[in-house]
Amino acid sequence: MAPTDPPDGFVPHTRHSPLTAPWEPIFARSSAEAVQLAVQIREAHCNSRGFAHGGLISALADNAMGLSAVVASKAGGAVTIGLKLDFMDSAAVGEWLEFQSRVLKTGKTLAFTECRVVCGERLVAHGSATFRMQPR
Repeated sequence: MAPTDPPDGFVPHTRHSPLTAPWEPIFARSSAEAVQLAVQIREAHCNSRGFAHGGLISALADNAMGLSAVVASKAGGAVTIGLKLDFMDSAAVGEWLEFQSRVLKTGKTLAFTECRVVCGERLVAHGSATFRMQPR
């Protein structure tokens, strides 16, 4: 399937890691409060049933929530100390997954976040995470 344009406002994500490198291209949309991620599902993202793998969804949700925690708290970094995801639906090859994260609360050393993973109007997963914030 040929790639299509990313959802409105998304540009190529500039933070790369060895884990996410095989999943590129990944797209991001940033604001002063949060970082959203998006990826168009390809075969390399899928499980044996042909749907987006839960590990991909978990890793990108964790990534979006952690980046949002850093942006909101102006910290130097964030380390995940708790992550929970519930899966409600699946995403197939060619569909766009958006990771809509938001920060619920930040403190001196902790940040609490949540993330909706959507395919258009369809809720695919919902997650929450707690991060230990790292100083600048």
